[in-house]
Amino acid sequence: MFPEFSLDPPEPMAEPTKGKKWSPEEDKELHEWLARRLKPAERDRLTRLLLQRLKERKPQLVQMLEELSGHWTYEDPFYRYYHGSFKVYGVQDTTEKAVRLLRELLPERQLNRVFESIIREGTGKEFQMEHNAEWDRHTRPMLEAFTHAKFMVEMAVRYADLPEPPIPMPSGWAALLYLYDLR
Repeated sequence: MFPEFSLDPPEPMAEPTKGKKWSPEEDKELHEWLARRLKPAERDRLTRLLLQRLKERKPQLVQMLEELSGHWTYEDPFYRYYHGSFKVYGVQDTTEKAVRLLRELLPERQLNRVFESIIREGTGKEFQMEHNAEWDRHTRPMLEAFTHAKFMVEMAVRYADLPEPPIPMPSGWAALLYLYDLR
């Protein structure tokens, strides 16, 4: 009467579902999404490995959070943004440093695609005089990338001392798991 239920997800589809025709971009995105999916046992293993590495790297994470919260790396870039100063572009260096540390925590997993997009849009930019004409378009993504990176480092520090992955999950822990597509 009821279909059989299993906690193990089915194997990824070889082809997208029949019916709607997929564009090459949609097809690629679907296959990338399916490739990132994990079986529950592997997701649990990687979650525990992440927690172990948070504990091991906590001193570096705390140091990074202190740097991300400092006057010249936190307060000053926001002031420079509102002031219209090209010095806001310096925030990219701190963002990239934080993202490198986050990648090192679990190199077995790519970072979440949305997070990567935010980081890509807010780093690797060089000031050009014509950016002044569209200041927000060029500089706000830098502050957005910075704040997302800072948030993830802060959550890593906050939850590094967990004895085991919590159930139910606090929102910050769940967000950190999403960073590695473990949720």
